[in-house]
Amino acid sequence: MAGNPSYIGANVAGTLDGLFRERVLRSPGVVAFASYDSESNAWRDTTWAEMGQLVGRFQEALRGEDLQPGDRVALQLRNCLEWVAFEQAALGLGLVVVPLYVDDRADNVAYILGDAGIKVLLLQTPAQWTKLVEASNAHELDTLQRVLIHRQEATAGAAAPDDERLMPLADWLGAEHGGLHERGGDPNALATIVYTSGTTGRPKGVMLSHRNILTVADTSLQVIDANAADRLLSFLPLSHTFERTCGYYTPMMAGASVAFARSIQQLADDIASWQPTIIVCVPRIFERIYERLHKQLAEGPRAARLLFGLATRIGWRRFLTRQGRARRGPSLLLWPLLQRLVANKLQQRLGGQLRLAVSGGAALPAAVSRLFLSLDIPIIQGYGMTETSPVVSANTLTHNEPYSVGRPLPGIAVRIGENEELLVKTPGTMLGYWNNHRATREVIYTDGWVHTGDQARIDGGYIYITGRIKDILVMSNGEKVPPGDMESAITLDPLFDQALILGEGKAFLGALVVLNPDYWFSLAKQHQLDPFDKAALRDQKLNRFLAQHIGELLRDFPGYAKVRRVAPLLEPWTIDNGLLTPTLKIKRALVLERYTKEVERLYQ
Repeated sequence: MAGNPSYIGANVAGTLDGLFRERVLRSPGVVAFASYDSESNAWRDTTWAEMGQLVGRFQEALRGEDLQPGDRVALQLRNCLEWVAFEQAALGLGLVVVPLYVDDRADNVAYILGDAGIKVLLLQTPAQWTKLVEASNAHELDTLQRVLIHRQEATAGAAAPDDERLMPLADWLGAEHGGLHERGGDPNALATIVYTSGTTGRPKGVMLSHRNILTVADTSLQVIDANAADRLLSFLPLSHTFERTCGYYTPMMAGASVAFARSIQQLADDIASWQPTIIVCVPRIFERIYERLHKQLAEGPRAARLLFGLATRIGWRRFLTRQGRARRGPSLLLWPLLQRLVANKLQQRLGGQLRLAVSGGAALPAAVSRLFLSLDIPIIQGYGMTETSPVVSANTLTHNEPYSVGRPLPGIAVRIGENEELLVKTPGTMLGYWNNHRATREVIYTDGWVHTGDQARIDGGYIYITGRIKDILVMSNGEKVPPGDMESAITLDPLFDQALILGEGKAFLGALVVLNPDYWFSLAKQHQLDPFDKAALRDQKLNRFLAQHIGELLRDFPGYAKVRRVAPLLEPWTIDNGLLTPTLKIKRALVLERYTKEVERLYQ
């Protein structure tokens, strides 16, 4: 980052609050964050100096709560200025921040509050507090000294008005501030506890130090290569470590500006108006664009499909040529025309200024990656986990192997252990799990290697994730089947919203699939079924049709990937019904338990 005069390295920052304080000193008049103002229908800028004042106000208020360094505070808030201000104020006083997912189940949040011993809690709405009170067990909320409500206008009568701990955020914040507290904190001290949303059991609190996060954010800049001219759009929740490190701390290090998106539903409009140069997101966003494109092509004229196919074929050849993996050919002479007719339209959907798209948090389907790269959208994939702060590896624009998760970041070592498990040794390795020494020992062995639980191979320095050890299906014939990529391939088809491959101990593979409700009525009509009759889902002809359709979607997979029977469902798997984690991972065991009868019918 020597070419970026705005860059603040981990050694200079020392701590996360030290990074913020240094940025305020260096760039007081530069735009730090932008929020959409619904009244003026425009983005409203907030400079670093203004952020410093806001954080100072939060610190003054926190000082009045009789808190000691090391005490835990939490926030369950959508991405906004107050999220950053509350966290930076807390870190600057030596407090430990516990981020919570806005859409998480109330009983899950209550457990975390009790487990971490939270003393101050910042909520989005009064309704969240009402649900917490109803869902909590004895003593889970006892440590709370103060509960702040961000949306004060809805507070009256909405949640436990007789609870003295409850207070509107605006009333709690004073008008004055005493400047940022400069504490000279220990970089190795605990900064945050991030509760991982496991697919089984209670969430575990990952303890990360200031140094853990800063070191990984610093080395990530060698991949993201952001600078003061860059504009990012923040729409993944800041409670997700991927967004927090790569979409918040890393831009702060580089001096880039970040805008807070209004919602996923308004994401397309926000991208078009903010025109980000860098996007950090999970694969599902790219998958939705992919699905929408193919739906539009299927409904459009044949000539458009042919032109699109030509553009992606030549665009892919162009990508391989620029990566040094293919020779130039005469077909590339058509690219300027195809770029103008096809590729530029997709780029305009993404704001027209995008120079880098970073995908992480889950596997990016190869078909999706290839489409974007073919149309000159520079997308790179990386890998990490909360326990490693989180980034372990990533591709770069100049060394982009899209079927891999890239090479390890500088200072990070990887190797393959028993059962083809990926092992990692990194300065981002967590301090351990909060109040759970046994779980810590199961992940971090005495030699310091982190056991990721992911199966992988390493080829030419690139890491290829091949499966998840706990998710591997062992069939009755001994065949070991990794279901993840198969499930991703199925849900790329707009007919299916969700999919779960079955076959543990069985002679053949089956699948539970949640149908897209927008397609169900036409599908039922096509098979002369009553869409309002649940029994229609068990129609044998319909099930055979779905199995054949899935077979076509999996035709490029190895021979073991043959789904013989399908059980279609209409009820989606959600966070609310307990079948999805807050990071949208399917709780496989709970889905199988919920649909025991359907699974039994598959294997009768």
